[in-house]
Amino acid sequence: MKTIEQIADEIIAREGGYVNDPDDPGGATKHGVTIATLRRLGVDVDGDGQVTTRDVRQLSRKQARDIFIEHYFTRPRIDELPPVLHATVFDMYVNAGANAVRVLQRLLGDMGLQVAVDGIIGPQTIEAATIAQSLAPHHLVDAYGIARRNYYYALADKRPASRKYARRRDGGKGGWIKRAEEFISERYHLTASEHAKRVAAWG
Repeated sequence: MKTIEQIADEIIAREGGYVNDPDDPGGATKHGVTIATLRRLGVDVDGDGQVTTRDVRQLSRKQARDIFIEHYFTRPRIDELPPVLHATVFDMYVNAGANAVRVLQRLLGDMGLQVAVDGIIGPQTIEAATIAQSLAPHHLVDAYGIARRNYYYALADKRPASRKYARRRDGGKGGWIKRAEEFISERYHLTASEHAKRVAAWG
C-alpha cells in the first residue's frame, strides 16, 4: 500500500503548477494549494508579512505536501477511515474540501447506514464507513468514485463556468471526470458516447 507521502505527491502531480484561472473560485493556485488556503493558514512563503500571489508562486512541492497531509488528511480525520478510502477521499478533499466527505456520507446513507451529511468525519461516519467496507469490500471505492464523478457533473450542471473542467473543448471528458475515474475500476468508466449523452444538455 502507498504511503501518505506518495499519495500526496500524486495529488500534487495531478494539480500541476501555478495557475490563476478567473473561472476557478479558488483563485491563484500552485500544486493545488490556493491563495485562500495560504491566507487561512498564515503561510507567508517569502516572509514579507503579506500573503499574496507571489507566495503562491514560490510555494514548493514539499510545502504543498506538508499542507495537504496536515490539513487535508490528518485534521479532517480521513486517516481514520478504512485505508482503501484514503487515496480517493484525500484526493477529492484537496479538490473539493468538505464536499468530499459529504459525497461519502450520502453514499453511506444510500447503503442504509445512519450518518449525518455534514461534511465532518466523526465517530458516526468512521463507524459507518467501516461497516460499509465490510459489507462491500470490493465495491466501496468504485461506488465512491462514481458518486464523486456524479458530483462533478452536477456541479457543472449548476455552474456553466465550471463546465470546462468536466468537458473539454472537443467534447471529451474534462479534468474533473478523468480525475474521478482514476479511482474507479475501468469497467465503470463512462464511454465517450455515455459522457457525450450526459453533457448534451449543456449545448
